[in-house]
Amino acid sequence: MNLSAGLQKLALALRRLFIVLLLIPGLQPALAADGMAQPMGDPVVEARVNKLAEELRCLTCMGQSIADSQSSFSSDMKREIRNMIKAGKNDKEIIGFMVQRYGDFVLYRPPVKSTTWLLWGGPFLLLILSLVFLLAKLRKRRGQAATELTETEHQAAVQLLGKREGDRP
Repeated sequence: MNLSAGLQKLALALRRLFIVLLLIPGLQPALAADGMAQPMGDPVVEARVNKLAEELRCLTCMGQSIADSQSSFSSDMKREIRNMIKAGKNDKEIIGFMVQRYGDFVLYRPPVKSTTWLLWGGPFLLLILSLVFLLAKLRKRRGQAATELTETEHQAAVQLLGKREGDRP
C-alpha cells in the first residue's frame, strides 16, 4: 500500500469522526429524556410528588432539591416517591422512608436532635466566638497607649522619611 492511499483512508476516517462529533450534541437531549422521570398523568399524584420533591435534597447535586435536579438519582427518587404514593403511603411515611434510607441530610430542614445540634447551633456558636475575639482585640488595642517618640527616634524617623527637621508636628 502506498503513502497516498494511506493518507486518503486516514482523511476519510477523520471526516467520519468529525461528522459523529457534530451529531453527538444533537442526540444528548433525546438520550437525557430517557433517564428522566416523566409525569404519569394523575395531577393529584404529581402535585404530591412535586411537594415532597421540594422537601428532599438531591444527594448527587447537593445544592438542589430533587424537584430541581436533572440527575438520574433525583429521577429515581421521584419514581420511588410516585410508587409509594400509588401504594397508599402518606407523606410522613414517605419522608421517613427516605430519611431511613439516606439519613437526615436528605432533608432540606433536618430536625433538631442530638446528631444535628451542631448543624443548627454551629453558625450561632461561630458568631459568638467571633464577637468575643473581636471585643478582646479591641480592648487590647484600646489599652495600648500611643507613646511619644524620643528625640533620637524622631531624628531617625526624619532621616528615614527624608523630611526637614523643622516639620515635627
